[in-house]
Amino acid sequence: MAETTEQASDIVEAWLKQEGAINPQKAPRLQELLAKVPRKELISIVERQNALRAALALRLLPREKSIAVFDALDAKHQADIIDELGNADVYEFFDELEPEDRVALLDELPAEIADRLLRSLTKSKRDVTGVILGYPKRSVGRRMSPEVPDIHPDMSVDEALDMLRSQSDELETIYTVPVTRPDRRLVGVVSLREIFTAESGVSIDSIMQEPLFAYASADAEETVRWFLPLDMLALPIVDDSHRLVGLLTFDDATDIVEEADSEDSARAGGTEALQQPYLSTPLLKLVRSRIVWLLVLAVSALLTVQVLDSFEDTLSKAVVLSLFIPLLTGTGGNTGNQAATTVTRALALGDVRTRDILSVLWSELRVGMLLGAVLGLAGLGLATVVYGADIGIVIGSTLFLICSISATVGGLMPIVAKTIGADPAVFSNPFISTFCDATGLIIYFLIAKTVLGI
Repeated sequence: MAETTEQASDIVEAWLKQEGAINPQKAPRLQELLAKVPRKELISIVERQNALRAALALRLLPREKSIAVFDALDAKHQADIIDELGNADVYEFFDELEPEDRVALLDELPAEIADRLLRSLTKSKRDVTGVILGYPKRSVGRRMSPEVPDIHPDMSVDEALDMLRSQSDELETIYTVPVTRPDRRLVGVVSLREIFTAESGVSIDSIMQEPLFAYASADAEETVRWFLPLDMLALPIVDDSHRLVGLLTFDDATDIVEEADSEDSARAGGTEALQQPYLSTPLLKLVRSRIVWLLVLAVSALLTVQVLDSFEDTLSKAVVLSLFIPLLTGTGGNTGNQAATTVTRALALGDVRTRDILSVLWSELRVGMLLGAVLGLAGLGLATVVYGADIGIVIGSTLFLICSISATVGGLMPIVAKTIGADPAVFSNPFISTFCDATGLIIYFLIAKTVLGI
C-alpha cells in the first residue's frame, strides 16, 4: 500500500525510535519511506532524534538530501552526531558546510577532532575557514561569510554581471554587492537589482551608494540589533584597516538574534539555553544546564534562612508575621526581575546605554513607588480586615518599600553587569533573588518591630 507523505513521516519517526543500529532487513524499506518525506519534515524528524538515530537517518538518505539536512541542524546537535558517523560521512558533511557553519561546528568539538576535520579540507577551504576562526567568539567575524564578490568602482555594470555569474557558485549571496578598491578597501555598496537595471556601459561608481558596514571584531548581537531593522539583505564586514573581509547575511543575523533571545529567556528562567532541540539533548546536558543555577539559588535560600534566624524572637512574639513571608519575598523578587528583564531587553535593542544609568534609576524608582503604592494599599486593606490595623500597616508599608527598592535595584543591575563586562541575564537574576529575599525580610521585620513594639 502506498503511504501518504504524512504517513511516511510517522512511520519513519516510529522506526527510528526503535532502532539502535541499521537493521539490514529494514534498511531498504526505511530508505523508500525517507524518499517520500519532504526536506522540511525530514529536518524536523532528525532534530527530534538522539545522535545515534539521527546518524542512522542521515546514512540512509541520498547524498544531497543528507548534506542539506545535516547543514540545517544546530551546531551542538551536529557535534553529537559526528561521534556516530563514519569518517567518510563526517568529512563529506564538513566539507559541504559554509565556512561560518564549519566554525560553529568546530567550536563544539574536542580539539583533536576539530584539528582532524580542518586537515581534511582543501587548502583553499581551510584558509577561508581559518579567516573566521581568527576572530573572537561572539564577534561578527565569527558569523560572517568570507566569500565575497570582487567588484571595483571602475567596472561597468556588464563586467560586474559577468563577474557575479562566474563567482555565483562560490558566494553565499549576490544580492548585496560590496564595492572595493584593488586593495580591498570598502568604498560603496550596490544591489543586484541596480546593476541589472542599469544601462549597459554605466560604471559601478555612478550607481553605488555610501556603504553601511560593521567591524569584524564588533559584538555580533549588538551589531545585528541595529542591522535587522534596516531591512538590508546583507551587511559588509571590514577589518580595522577598513578592508572588506566578509558579508553578514540577513538569515545569519536572524539566527544570532534568535540564539541570543533563547539564551536570555532560558537564563531568566534559571537555566542555560540548550542550543539544540530538547528531545535530541543528552540527559547529562539537560542536568548541566540547570544545576549551576540551582546551586546559586540554594545559596540565596541559605542567606534568607540566616535573616529569619536573626529575627527568631520577633517571629515568636507575633507568629502571624510568618504567614506573609512568601507573599513579601515573592513580590520583591517578581518586581526586581520584571525591572531587570525590561532593562536587559532595552540594552539589547540599544534603547538604553550604560551612560543612561541615572535616567533608568529615576524611572524605575518612580515605577516601583507606584507599584508599591497600589500593592501596599491592597495589602493594608486586606490584612486590616483579617488581622487588624497594626498588621495591615506592617504589610502595606513593607510592600511599598520592597517594590520601590526591588524595581530600582532590578533596573540598575543589568547596566552594572554591562559596565563590568558580565552578561546582564546571568548577573542580574541571582543577585536580585538574593537581594530581594534578604533585604525584603529585613525591612519587614524592622517595620514589624517598630509598629508592633516587639
